[in-house]
Amino acid sequence: MNPLQAREPQITNNVDWVTVMLYIACVMMGWLNVYAAVYSPEEQTSIFDMSTNAGKQLMWIGTAGLLIICILVINYRFWDTFAFVIYGLVILLLLLVLVAGTPIKGSRSWFKIGSFSLQPAEFSKLATALALARYIDYPGVSLTKLKDQLWCAAIIGLPAVLIIASNETGSMLVFASFVIMLYREGLPGIYPLIGIVIIALFILTLFIPQLYIMGVIVVLTGGAFFLLPHYQRSVQNVLAIVISGVLMIGVVAGVDFFVNDVLQPHQQKRIKVLINPGIDPRGVGWNVTQAKIAIGSGRLWGKGFLEGTQTKFDFVPEQSTDFIFCTVGEEHGFVGSVIVVGLFLMLLIRIILLAEKQRTRFARVYGYCVAGIFFFHLMINIGMTVGLMPVIGIPLPYFSYGGSSLWSFSILLFIFLKLDSRRSSMFSRV
Repeated sequence: MNPLQAREPQITNNVDWVTVMLYIACVMMGWLNVYAAVYSPEEQTSIFDMSTNAGKQLMWIGTAGLLIICILVINYRFWDTFAFVIYGLVILLLLLVLVAGTPIKGSRSWFKIGSFSLQPAEFSKLATALALARYIDYPGVSLTKLKDQLWCAAIIGLPAVLIIASNETGSMLVFASFVIMLYREGLPGIYPLIGIVIIALFILTLFIPQLYIMGVIVVLTGGAFFLLPHYQRSVQNVLAIVISGVLMIGVVAGVDFFVNDVLQPHQQKRIKVLINPGIDPRGVGWNVTQAKIAIGSGRLWGKGFLEGTQTKFDFVPEQSTDFIFCTVGEEHGFVGSVIVVGLFLMLLIRIILLAEKQRTRFARVYGYCVAGIFFFHLMINIGMTVGLMPVIGIPLPYFSYGGSSLWSFSILLFIFLKLDSRRSSMFSRV
């Protein structure tokens, strides 16, 4: 029998209802905060008013529910069978948006038809997760082999490059989240370590003069040589130490070029704000400054639902999208913020626990991709609202207003829950 024609059990059988409840809690809290972000005391519009973001978000929630039902009804084998087809279709959309997309805030990454907008970049993470899971599931694939490492890099790199071409840097950075899954599946630890070292050197160079950092690298390189036991001082080991030191110095030397000649002017300004939050508080630093004021003004318990003054007077731009966490902090305070972060942490932990229980490599790989994507979105979005990261336009899952974001995160999660629901009836293939 064709695996796609196999009889499926009832859609409620074996679905992890703990994760479903966490999802519903996130979506409902997100909807209420979208309403709070656009609420006006003068107009006092209803939360169901379709002319407001809150009303439109309710429509997206309803359509997301229909998509979830479809996912739970479709045979679970559909996703690994057509993983590369889905990936190819999304790549095609990313190419088409470069030509036919509508420019919005300097980014050509949206298809706009009337009042309906669709951002293919949001769905590219889903498609890439499926493609990676399908490839790694092939017999004989091992991430200790250079060939398989290069294939995975190509699967990740193609949509990332197309997203950069559409000037959507924030969405591209989330593709780094796949390293978490790759490391879990056997990628040598040297690769994540190199990435961490490069990021650390980049950040340090922004705050400390280059000559100081280069001096420290030279001292550490020399120290590594002298601490190396005599019997291990082979030409190969000495060359490895010297090359590592030279490469680190090269990274430090290239930071100025990258910031001043590669990044666009608005991106350069965001880096400068991260280094010096007080620079140009009425200009480029306005978003971060007002976001901090909004969150700080909530104190312990917050000002109360619909009582946020920073929100009501539009001090924080993009209040219902990129900076939705400011509404949480202002109206619900530190306690409410901790509850929201705790809710997401429980969701992340639950996904990882389920991923570890999977009996197929495809499901496990996909589960870790889901966890990595969620983690990076949370880290970057919340980090930028409190001034720990540069302002990057990526949504907070299930909280930020927008149909593309809600749909993509809902589909991403429930495909995994569908795969997990079949775990008990499978033989282990991992």
